[in-house]
Amino acid sequence: MLKLAIMGAMREEIEPILKHFSDIKVNEYANNKYYEFKYDNLEIILAYSKIGKVNASLTASVLIEKFKCNVLLFTGVAGAINPDLKIGDLLIANKLCQHDIDITAFGHPYGYIPEGKVFIETSKILRDLAFHIASENNIKLSLASIATGDQFINSNTQKDFIKNTFRADALEMEGASVALVCDALDVPFLVLRSISDTANMDAGFDFDEFLKSSSKTSANFILHMIDKLKNFTSIEDK
Repeated sequence: MLKLAIMGAMREEIEPILKHFSDIKVNEYANNKYYEFKYDNLEIILAYSKIGKVNASLTASVLIEKFKCNVLLFTGVAGAINPDLKIGDLLIANKLCQHDIDITAFGHPYGYIPEGKVFIETSKILRDLAFHIASENNIKLSLASIATGDQFINSNTQKDFIKNTFRADALEMEGASVALVCDALDVPFLVLRSISDTANMDAGFDFDEFLKSSSKTSANFILHMIDKLKNFTSIEDK
């Protein structure tokens, strides 16, 4: 039986999901709140981690180790560095990397930590399910390489460097750290992002203007995922 974890980084990214459910139990743990509820036979734990890789790693670890979730979906927004992407476009990650890791002085590539790897791949079963849902509902969904780092990148020079070094399509601040936790603990996961800002915008734009609409786009797709996953008993990629 699946026990589903759903994560976002910000409150705005999980509220559109939370409002669809009732009989919610709130668990407070590790300076955060975890919302527990059922959908048919599917047990769900929902949380927002707060921004950044450390917070996201902590929350993902709690969801898996304390609440015993065995599949994880991440929902939220991202910034595009692929010029073909537009605000509101919906992406699922096929792989994620940490763009702000740099030990190249020791002969390693950008994004690499010894005994690790630059890219971590998401669950193929969950990717296939997402594309099936998109086809059923006439939703445009793209597969993307996502780069994660603990900075809001507003420099075109930095954006170009990350795009060219990692062949990344989008930037955000949590996904690859969640991927690392799930990969280490053998938990299938998917990272879903809706574009909230694009490559030709600067840091002076009104981020809040697009946050809610893009968050809702991603959250609505997660609701479709929930509806399908209630019929799954397990997810085995290997």
